[in-house]
Amino acid sequence: MGASPSGAAQSGSDEFVREPLGVQERITSDGSSPWPVEADRYRLVAARACPWANRAVIGRRLLGLEPVISLGIAGPLHDERSWRFHLDPDDKDPVLGIEYLRSAYEAAVPGYDKGVTVPAVVEVASGKVVTNDYKALEFDFATQWTEFHRAGAPDLFPDKYRDEIEEVSEGVFHDINNGVYKCGFAKGQASYEKAYAALFGRLDELSERLSRQRYLVGDAITEADVRLWVTLVRFDAAYHGHFKCNRQKLSEMPVLWAYARDLFQTPGFGDTIDFEQIKQHYYGVHHEVNPTGIIPVGPDVSNWLTAHGREELGGSPFGDGTPPGPPPPTERVPSLT
Repeated sequence: MGASPSGAAQSGSDEFVREPLGVQERITSDGSSPWPVEADRYRLVAARACPWANRAVIGRRLLGLEPVISLGIAGPLHDERSWRFHLDPDDKDPVLGIEYLRSAYEAAVPGYDKGVTVPAVVEVASGKVVTNDYKALEFDFATQWTEFHRAGAPDLFPDKYRDEIEEVSEGVFHDINNGVYKCGFAKGQASYEKAYAALFGRLDELSERLSRQRYLVGDAITEADVRLWVTLVRFDAAYHGHFKCNRQKLSEMPVLWAYARDLFQTPGFGDTIDFEQIKQHYYGVHHEVNPTGIIPVGPDVSNWLTAHGREELGGSPFGDGTPPGPPPPTERVPSLT
């Protein structure tokens, strides 16, 4: 996410508090919202740097929605005006024709004064943001867009596991997804140490869980795995140093490191990751944390391709389904090989 560079607001205390979402609409197939499921109507705007946007991009890939929902990528650097399409020709999104994502928010809500965040879904014809509710977006991709799912698409929210997915995800959100930000943007020692303890306590708990099973819930990938993984994949490149989450690197936590590599090597996960853009964003935008703006050269990321051995725990990544094909040529990220 990102309105302020951190995508968050600070509370009256010295603790980090994530700011509320500004356009919480849904896109549905049953007429329950003003925005219907429709091919080629919407553009998903994401950023390779952002874990919240990464969740939506992974879901789109796994479900095979690339042909019906186009993808715009904001660059890793932005300022107080919002995410910017500085990687595109003429610094403008080639479909929406805008330089700053804020323009699409203001088209939807004149005088818009809340967070300009990614992911955001924009209606192409009007140029208006439809929603930036990343959690609802993930659920709707999986449950409302089924007529456009590819053959062999996985069920990311199986009915029998939905309560368990949400229960696990709740702890992941507060202590891990948001927890790394609570560490990095804490304004006081006590707040930092509280967030640090919660972060590593939850990581230890999940490490124990994943020592017995290949995936977080059930025997195939679900949305719970997507939600955890987007933080893990950024851990050593950004959160360990930049956000002072430094009890251990991910690569020093054997179970979670193997789990994260397993998913990285699964089509739809690692092929959405650009480590350079991740570092450019975190170290180059958060000036209150890294005033010099110097971007670290490391870590070496070639170890993401090493053997993980998680197959021994059983399960199958896509259950009865199949992996997605390669990303469209215009959406490919730099390869580690």
